[in-house]
Amino acid sequence: MTDNRDKISNICVFCSACDGIRPSYFEAARRLGRWIGSTGKTLIYGGVDLGLMGCIAEAAKSSGGRLIGIVPGKFEEDGKASTLCDEIINVPDLSARKDRMVRLADAVIALPGGVGTMDEVFTVMAATSVGYHRKRVLLYDIDGFYDPLIRLMTTLSDEHFLRHGLDKYMLVAHDIDEIITSLQDYDR
Repeated sequence: MTDNRDKISNICVFCSACDGIRPSYFEAARRLGRWIGSTGKTLIYGGVDLGLMGCIAEAAKSSGGRLIGIVPGKFEEDGKASTLCDEIINVPDLSARKDRMVRLADAVIALPGGVGTMDEVFTVMAATSVGYHRKRVLLYDIDGFYDPLIRLMTTLSDEHFLRHGLDKYMLVAHDIDEIITSLQDYDR
């Protein structure tokens, strides 16, 4: 096993921009953000101050991390772009946002999120499936949030709808220690 933790400097995090969600999701986002910041890594994220995005950005920044926000024009126009970012990359739309985020990332982690987060997760897995890259999504499965998705992916694998084994598409972690361990052998 190769230890990639030191080689992984840009971490893309997909997550919710909603505020009215479980406190445990916010606490997990804070822990991940503090780890990213305290290890001198760069957080690549959606670049807004809402929900888990704002929470992880604040934690990473206050712990010494660098922030790159990828912000679609609509969010910029609506005044939702974060003021914490060290660098803001403006993109025309959500498709360009996720493409840029993944391209800049050494590793991809998904906290709980809604339709946008699921779209991002499946985009990474689909691109892996056809060979655009070898990045896997590391699902931060807080309170069993990703259990239904894990069951669906298992069904897809069991029914031979996946070209590769499940571990080529995703990894699952339930706490920050499991995330750190998973990044030791993360393919890029």
